Amino acid sequence: MENYIIATSSTADLTAEYMQEHHIPFISYTYTIEDQVYKDDCTAESKAFLFKKMREDKLPNTSQISEYAYYEFFRGILEQGQDILFTDMSRAISGSVANAEAAIKEVSAEYPERRIYFIDSYCITGGLHLFVKQLVKRKEAGMTMDELYAWGEEHKMEFIHRFMVDDLKWLKRGGRLSNSSAIVGTLLSIKPMLYVDTAGKVVAIDKVRGRKRALHELVLACKDDLADYTGDEEIVVIEADDYEDAVKVREDFRETYPQFRDAEITIMTLGPVIATHVGPDFVAIAYHGKKRII
Repeated sequence: MENYIIATSSTADLTAEYMQEHHIPFISYTYTIEDQVYKDDCTAESKAFLFKKMREDKLPNTSQISEYAYYEFFRGILEQGQDILFTDMSRAISGSVANAEAAIKEVSAEYPERRIYFIDSYCITGGLHLFVKQLVKRKEAGMTMDELYAWGEEHKMEFIHRFMVDDLKWLKRGGRLSNSSAIVGTLLSIKPMLYVDTAGKVVAIDKVRGRKRALHELVLACKDDLADYTGDEEIVVIEADDYEDAVKVREDFRETYPQFRDAEITIMTLGPVIATHVGPDFVAIAYHGKKRII
């Protein structure tokens, strides 16, 4: 078997336990609260801490990963004599990806006998979570690095993300929504419905009034890109400090799509870095579906 590993970033929102079990090194993004910098270490404790602070109306900020940090991360793996297949969140969402590519170029020149393949996943959080798991599954089944890279490039656009943001103040604070729009939207209980498009960008595709209706519309919208094989793989419902509503969404999904009643539908908690931009009570669904519709 080839001596290579899959590596990723903390925004795949995989658990630290899963990555340790499957020998997946990850590089951590950071976030800042009240001038204190914290590392996204993919633990439940870090997620709970972030949501506690946000519900206290603290405003976190995130930072890109530097080229040097990526360089040190890759070099540490290469020094162990392993090749690397690395995937991160979409470059359309984070400028960190350009730093990763620069670091790969630099470290590859120092270790010409080793290989580093990079896949821009066009995914984030739950989609990246599922994409990495499918890469791991195939690697552990014996795929070569070249075969796995080809599979990832061919299928990455089939991982679907549908999001619902509950409180518009987090989009406003992050500069993604004007103050006047946030005020009006809050008064009307407007919930933006978001989608990761074919460019890997998060785009608004609808606005629904009222949380209960928005959660149901989130489920109904999935019909546009579900595939026959969707239920053969894990489906995730992503929650941001609201497990109870995530359970309701899972139940609604099974009732709405009885063909997936026996599918593995897991509930995962949104990681601190993405949560910083969408806030508590965000809910999303991610799955392996058809090619993206927009």
